[in-house]
Amino acid sequence: MRTLVAGIGNIFNRDDGFGVEVAQRLVTRPQPDDVRVEDYGIRGVHLALELLEGYDLLVLVDAMACGEPPGTVVVVEPRVDGEAAPPLDAHRMDPRSVLAMVTEMGGEVGRVLVVGCEPADLDDGLGLSPTVAAAVDAAVGVVEDLIAERNSSCSVA
Repeated sequence: MRTLVAGIGNIFNRDDGFGVEVAQRLVTRPQPDDVRVEDYGIRGVHLALELLEGYDLLVLVDAMACGEPPGTVVVVEPRVDGEAAPPLDAHRMDPRSVLAMVTEMGGEVGRVLVVGCEPADLDDGLGLSPTVAAAVDAAVGVVEDLIAERNSSCSVA
C-alpha cells in the first residue's frame, strides 16, 4: 500500500506553514519503504504529478480552520467526488484543485485524509505562532499513527 504524506501551505503566512513544518520533521524520521513524505508548500502541480505515480493513501497536512481552539489537531476524511474545483493558483494550494487535476489527467487517488491544525495567525510573516508550533509534534504523532494503522490493517495471505 503506497502512501504519500504531503505537507502543504504557505510559509510566508505564519500558521499556514504548519503542514510544511510537520513534513520537514517527518522527513527526518524513519518511515516504511512504501511511504513517501514531501514538503509541497504551494506547489500544487508538483503534487498532482506525484499523485499520478499511484498512491493508495494520501495524507495531506495543513492549517485548517474548523472552529476549534488554535492549535487543535484534527483528522478529516474529505469527500472526494469530482465536484467542480477552482483552477490551480501559483500562490496558494487548494487540494480540491490538485485532486481534480489528477482526475483530469487520468490518475486516481485512493483514500484521502487531512491532518489539520486550527491556525491562530494567518497574517503575512514567517514562523508559526507559539500555539500552532506546540501542535507540530502532536501532528507528527497523528501522521505516524495513521501510517501504523494502515500497515496493521493489511493482512498477508
